[in-house]
This record gives sequence, C-alpha cells and structure tokens, in this order.
Amino acid sequence: MMMETVISRSVRLIFSGSVAALSLGMMAAPAMAQDANVQRVEITGSSIKRATAETASPVQLITRDDLMKSGKATVAEYLQTLTADGAGSLPTGFGNGFAAGSTAISLRGLGATSTLVLLNGRRMAPFARADDGQKSFTDLSTVPMQIVERIEILKDGASSTYGADAIAGVVNIILRKDFEGLTLKGDTGISGDSDARQHRASLTFGKGNLDTDKFNVVVNAEYSKSDMLMNSDRAGRKWIGKADLRPYGYAINTQFAGGYINGNNDANASPAGLIRDPVSNNYVSLPGCSTLSVSSPQDPKGGCLWHHDQFRSMQPKIESINLYTRGTWQVNADTQVYAEAGYSKRDTAFTLIPPSITPTVAFPPNAGSPTGVINYGSGAGTTIVLAANHPQNPYGVPVRVRYQAFDVGASTRQANNEFNRIVLGVKGNAMGWDYDAGYTHSESKLHLDYSNMLNMAVVKAALGDSSPASTHFPYYIGAQAGKNPASLYAAMVTNATSDSTTKLDIIDFKASRELMQLPGGAMGLAVGAEHRRDKLDNPSLSGTENGSINSSYVAAKGDSKVSAVFLEVLAPVFKTVELSGALRYDKYDRFSSTTPKLGAKWTPLKTFAVRGTYSEGFRAPGPAESNADSQSTGTSTVTDPVRCPGGTRLPGANASDCELQVAAVKIGDPSLKPEKSKGYTLGMVWDPFNDTSLSLDGWKIKRENEINPLPYNEAAALPTAIRADNNLTINGVVVPNTGTLLITKAPYRNSSFTEIKGIDLDVKQRVRLGDYGRATFGLTWTHIASWVRAESSTVRYQFAGTHGNCDTSNCAGTPKDKINLTGSWDLGNWNVSGVLNYRSDMKNIKFEGDPCASKLANGTPAPNGCKLASFTTLDLSSRWNVSKQLQLFASISNVTDKIAPLDPLTYGGMSYNPMDASGAIGRYFKLGASYKFF
Repeated sequence: MMMETVISRSVRLIFSGSVAALSLGMMAAPAMAQDANVQRVEITGSSIKRATAETASPVQLITRDDLMKSGKATVAEYLQTLTADGAGSLPTGFGNGFAAGSTAISLRGLGATSTLVLLNGRRMAPFARADDGQKSFTDLSTVPMQIVERIEILKDGASSTYGADAIAGVVNIILRKDFEGLTLKGDTGISGDSDARQHRASLTFGKGNLDTDKFNVVVNAEYSKSDMLMNSDRAGRKWIGKADLRPYGYAINTQFAGGYINGNNDANASPAGLIRDPVSNNYVSLPGCSTLSVSSPQDPKGGCLWHHDQFRSMQPKIESINLYTRGTWQVNADTQVYAEAGYSKRDTAFTLIPPSITPTVAFPPNAGSPTGVINYGSGAGTTIVLAANHPQNPYGVPVRVRYQAFDVGASTRQANNEFNRIVLGVKGNAMGWDYDAGYTHSESKLHLDYSNMLNMAVVKAALGDSSPASTHFPYYIGAQAGKNPASLYAAMVTNATSDSTTKLDIIDFKASRELMQLPGGAMGLAVGAEHRRDKLDNPSLSGTENGSINSSYVAAKGDSKVSAVFLEVLAPVFKTVELSGALRYDKYDRFSSTTPKLGAKWTPLKTFAVRGTYSEGFRAPGPAESNADSQSTGTSTVTDPVRCPGGTRLPGANASDCELQVAAVKIGDPSLKPEKSKGYTLGMVWDPFNDTSLSLDGWKIKRENEINPLPYNEAAALPTAIRADNNLTINGVVVPNTGTLLITKAPYRNSSFTEIKGIDLDVKQRVRLGDYGRATFGLTWTHIASWVRAESSTVRYQFAGTHGNCDTSNCAGTPKDKINLTGSWDLGNWNVSGVLNYRSDMKNIKFEGDPCASKLANGTPAPNGCKLASFTTLDLSSRWNVSKQLQLFASISNVTDKIAPLDPLTYGGMSYNPMDASGAIGRYFKLGASYKFF
C-alpha cells in the first residue's frame, strides 16, 4: 500500500500542473504554419527516396514521441491499441494459447502470419512455436522499446521490397542509428489495487558523429520485470476474472467451471472425485468437497463445483532483457559500412489449473493407437477406472471416475525465449546508384516447461490395477490424498518440456537511381534481389508423441528457401500526377509467383490529393500447414450439431452441449496450394486549413485459396468425431455416436476466400496557443464494413460486428469500429497527453445469422440481449523537463477505472474480452525518470 501511495501521489503531482490546460488547448483556433522543407526519405513499401512522405499507399507513422506519450511499456502494447489491429493478435495475458509468452499484431484481423513485421527494414526469425499450431509470426517482445526511432505501418500490403506474403500490410520498426551521449531511464508501475507491479530500466550510449568523426556506435540495454497477476486478485471487480457467473444470471455450466454433474452418465472432473454408480450410471461425489473447493453455493445435483479462478493467472510473471548495438562507419564520401547485433531473453510464467485424470488426447497414429486418439474418460480399453477393491470404491466392481487432481497442484507454464540477430551491411552510391546490401542471421530458441503433468500409465495403474505386481496402487484421491506416499507422486507427476528453434538467413541487395526528368520531376527506378532460408524445428512436449501424458501433440518442422527479385518505378508524369509500379518474382521450393503493385496519386491542389493502389499477394503454405509430420490440437467454442441442433438441445442433452469447448486435430497437408490475394485502396489526403491534415482511405483485401482448418462447427458434425458413450435415447431407442463431443478432426484445406472491406480515417490538427504553448490533436478511425470468410461456393460466414472468428482469434471478435482520439499540449518544459480508446459493441454470435452464443439460466440471450457492450478508456501521460539532463514522466492508464464488459464467450480472458484487458487490470500508475549525462 505504501508503494501505491507514493507512486500515485507522485503521478498526480506531475499531472497537477498541466491537466487543466489541456482543455484550454482544445478550444483554441489553428494558427501554426506547416513546415515547408522536407528531406528526401525512404518510406516503408518503397525503395525509392522521395521528397514527400505522402505516397500512393496509406502509411501510418508512429514517432518516438508518440510511444513515449502513450505510457505503454512495450512496442506490442502500443501496437495492439491501433485501430488497424484486429482479431488474431496475441496479447501478453493469453497464457493458455499455443504461443504463450509471445506477442503479435494482426492487421485487418487476417492473422499474425499475414502481417509482416520488420526491424530496420529487414525480417526477423519467427517465434519458435506457431500460433494455433499453424500461423508463423514475429514476436514483438523481442523489440527494444527505448531505442525505437519510429514505426511505419503500411496498410495496403507490400509486393516489392519486402515480400508478397505481407498480405495485410507491413509493420516496420526503425531503431535509432545516430544517438550520441549516455542516457539512463527507469520507471515503475503499480495498479490501483496495489499489485501487478512493473519495473523497467534502460541504458543507451552513443558515440561518434558520422559527419565529423566518420563513425557512430549505439548501445542499448533494457531490463524489465513484471509480477504475476491472478484472476482471484480481481475478486472485488464485479465479474472480472470470475469463472462463476451465476450471480449475473448464468447457469452453472460456464466454460471456466468444473466438477458439476450434467445428468445421467455425464459429469465434469471434480476435486473430490466423482465415481459412477454401475447400476444407474449416475455420478456420485466422494466426500470432502468443502475442504477443496471455495465455490459456493455448491452443485445442487451433488457434484463438487469448482472454478478456474481459484488457480489461473490473468497476467504472467515476466522477466526480460534486451540488448542492441549498431555501429556505422563512413569509409569515404560514397561508402558506409554498418553492423547490427541484437539479443533478447524473455522468461514468462503462467499458472493454470491442476490436471484432469481423464483427458482425451491426440497424437500421430501408431501401431498401438491406429486412430491417434486416446479417450481416457470413456474409450474402449482406455477408460481409467477405480478398481473393484480400491478403498474409495463402495460398489465392489470397477467404476469410472472423474477427478481434477488438486493434490498434484496447479500446472505452471514457463516459456523461456531467446532471440538473437546480426546484420552486416554496406550502403552508398556508385555510378549514379544508391545501393544497400546486407546479410542477416536471426534465430529464436524457445524452451517450454509445463509442470505437474501426469504420466497416464501410472495414473491408470495406481487407480485400477490392484494386482500384486502393481507398485503404486492404491492412489487415494480427493480428501484422502494425504495418504499417498511421495513415491507415487514421484512416478506419476512429471514436467513436459520441449526445445524449439527457428532460423532465418537472408542475403539482400537493392539499388535506386533517377533515370530521367519528366514534366513532374525525376523518374525513379529501384531494383533488388533477396535470397532467404527459413528453418523450423518445433518438437512436441515430451510424452505427447504417444498419448502417455495428459496433453495433445503439437509439432511442426520445415526448411524452405526463397529467392526473389523486384523492380520498382516512380514516375511523376505531370506536376500533379504521380504513378508508381512494382513487380516482384518469388521462387519457393515448390511454388513461384509474380506479384505486381500499382499506385497513382493525383494532386490537383497543393492541399488536396487523391490516391489509390492495387496489389497482389502470395503466401506459400508454412511448415505447420504443409508438412505431414506437423500436427496440432486446438480448442474452440461450438454448438454441438448432434446434441444441440440449431441451438436447441435434444431431450437428454445438456445446456453445455450448446456452448461446448471442443478439441480439433489439425494435420499438415503437402497438397495445399498457396494463398493468393488482391488488395485495393482508394482515398484522399486533404489539408483544408493550416496545420490540419486529413486522410480518408477505403480498402478491400480478398485472400483466395485461404489456408484454414475446417471450421470447428463443421468439424463437430463429422461422423469421425470422438464422443463419450452417454448416447441420447430418442423415441425409446439409444442412438449410437450421440454422446458428449470430445474431439474431432479439422484438417487444413484451401477454403474459398476471405474478403474484407473497410475505411480508415486519420485527422491531425496542430494549434499554436501563444503564451500557452502548442497543442496537437488526432483522430484515427477504422471501420470494418464487411469481413466475410467463404468456405465454399455455398457456405459463407460474415464476422463483421460479431464475436467471431472463433477458430483463429480466441473468440475476441471483430468490432466494426475502433477509434483512437489523441490530444497533446506542450507548455514550456511541460507536456500532457491523453488518448481515448474506443471499441464498438458486438453481437454475441459466432457469425451473422447464428443463434446467440451465450444464454442466461432462464434461456434468454446474454449478455444484454446478446450484445457485448462497447468499451472506452482514457489514458493520460505527462512529462516535465526539469533540466536539459533530467526528465520526469508519469502516466495513468484507464484513468476512470472503467470495468471491461462481461464477456462469457471468449477464452482469451476470464469473463472479459482480451481487447479490453485494461478494463480488467484497472487503473494503472507509472512513474519514471530519464537522465542524460552528456
């Protein structure tokens, strides 16, 4: 509490001298003249230097000052607030995902694999575990925050300089190259609830001036540490972090609940243990629930109800270090040599629930298990039972059991990622050409360690094998677990580990020059070539290769080579008309592509321009998708089409059948075809007044031959789906294969297409306030008009404004509107800034036309009539330049302490949407200082 008091009071003190004047700046009229002189610069998406940053392509520029004013701790935190980011991005708190411990951005909601992230214009090795077992992506956590110079976001894709696989766009993070001096910076943060502490420190050193010293060396080191935040730490924040939603009108069977009895022959794993009466097939609870579960009231059907918030973390424990250095040497007037080296180590730890002893697991088929699936709960020959003479079995015959092993303890997931990267390059000019050539090596190493996993053979024997040869029988469960010897746990409990690597090697060259003078200026030409090799080795967790532990197999392996050449032309054919074109050829191991890009900009007035682009993209299947040795098993929420057709459950089915977490097995397919895309933009740039700039761009992306797993709702209807044997009785007849859905297959395939249409609006206004300083205001708005995924010529899903696409986005949803409203005011040595973040409401349906995805206990649509409310937060930050050397800064996130809306569907956050994480954590204070020595 003392720490919270000191930080929050200090933050309020820094704000006190400046907040009131922010509103004063909002009422002032614009009066500042625009800068007239603009240097020739290279803009992301083009290799041709130009005199203006406004190209035919829409590019969003984020400056170092923008990052500092945001109060965000990492590059990923900032980028995931952008309006262009959508479903499929990876937040820090998603500990239950495939790629836990990483962060990623997903432009246009097309997934992280369609967003190309660059560091200083070059690729980085992807994270060593694919998201959803499929999508290769760049981990933003490896990028040092304090040395970022700017970030350029190309929103229309890139087919020339960087690669045709940037279907949704490019995020180019550019680090400082010319720093001189020594700066120390540190900050600390704490929530309004006195937890979730964060501490960060950085050192940046630079020496040498290229003009006078002919060299510059920059070194940056950053260290950060964040405490784990548990869901139970938000017990007083209404529904936030709660798995028990009965107080809000929901039924007992929410997705983060367990231990309850559904009905005859159907029960969830219980910490007390549930055993099945061999006569009635009803599950009966063993005694001792009150000593194990904190949930109240208990299950009226006699189960031992428990909830995941008793164990699970909301935000992970993180400790990280980032090192970066760059050296530049001006060899002569025409030649510059440079080298970059980067290293990142990030250790992340999540806490999850204790294991169940009756999972259904999937793995590559083998002689002993030709289906590649073991159903430990109700499978023929694989069902775990209590032996007839087990001390806790009163029936005298073997009986089924449902047990959540609280005695084993909560499982922890540790993801320790090491990333390194080197770049060696030379740039300069020769024979009228500006050139840049380099070699890049990048590598990511990921060590996963999952604790408290179960050796299923020992579990099965310890419960069901009472023969004299059995060394571990009996395993006492529930309230009697204290009778078990340490030797049992030593044999039964294990850590599952894996070590994955990705490697990327690139040789690249590009050159540009002016060709001739046209009526509008000099014609520009750029050419380039690149050869890269990607290697991925992602073995599954130990023990998952044959179903011997309580986790499914997830692995991918591949090695690919790509060679590419590109040509780009910029032609100012008239003073008011600029045309651009690019052509890229990529040669993969099994595929090749030729992708064009065209652009045009017409400037009839100095203050007004119309622009548009057309581009084509190409993405070859990745190793997780195309290698037959690659396999993963994911989960998603579906309505069981057998037990709950059309959202109405059949007699004998349970309410949970209509909101079911189902697993699906995905296996690589070598016959997959590449994805191809076409992108269109049409917009305008207008400066209607001095210091007012406005851009409005309409855009459309159509991605064909899209590589997707079979949608989980369709996979659930396959006759090959694995079900429990609590089959339905219809008209007095027991119908085979109608039991509770456990696992199915969702093979990768080339679905028809995805087509997205939307609008981006960007408005900026600068204001001169005379003696009251200056102010800047901005509005960024992205509207999704349509987000359609077509599986075939007859099956289409419209996700715009809904909670889908659940197959690939942890059910975060696709809001139609996202808005950032910013304001910044400078007065002397003070600055205060504010950011208003808005997400529009969404229908709580998985796709347009589908029934409501969640219902209250009385059967009415939920929440709020089947609508997830909109969410708006306000963040404030302030800086005070005490002297030329010392700067103090502070920020408050979620100033009004707004609570995120109740979201019962998503599994990315417990009863809140991962897009609304700041509304789950609550008001957050940061205080820091920066000192420059020379």
